[in-house]
Amino acid sequence: MKFQSRPREELDVNIAPLIDVVFLLLIFFMVSTTFQRESELKVSLPEASANTPVEVQPLQIVINATGDYFIGGQELVNNQLSTLVSALAKLSSGNKDLPLVIRADAQTPHQAVITAMDAAAQLGLVRLSIATTRSSE
Repeated sequence: MKFQSRPREELDVNIAPLIDVVFLLLIFFMVSTTFQRESELKVSLPEASANTPVEVQPLQIVINATGDYFIGGQELVNNQLSTLVSALAKLSSGNKDLPLVIRADAQTPHQAVITAMDAAAQLGLVRLSIATTRSSE
C-alpha cells in the first residue's frame, strides 16, 4: 500500500502586521508623551531698607444694640446712610485700601449692619471684616 503524500508546504510566519502594530504603538507613545521643561527666570528683587511693615489702623464702625453708629468713638448724629457715608469719607480721606471693621452687638438689627456695609461699598472700601467674639461653649 502506497500512500500518496503531498509535499509539505513550509509554514511562513508573516511578521508584517506585527511590525505595523509595533510602529503604531511607537507613534502613539511618541505623540502622547509630554516632556516637562522646567525653566527658571532670574528675577532681581528690590531690597527693603526696613524690616518692619507699617501697620495701618483700620477704621471701626461700632453698632450698639439699638442700631446707633459710633465711628472713632463718637456717636453719629443720626442713623441715615448719607451721614454714615460722609463720616467714613472724612475718616478715610479717599483711601480705598484702608481696612474697615464692623463691630456690632449681638442684638443689633440686621439692617444696621447692612447699612454699614452699603456705606463702605459706596466709598469703595473693599477690605471689610466683621468682628466677632469666641463662644464659650
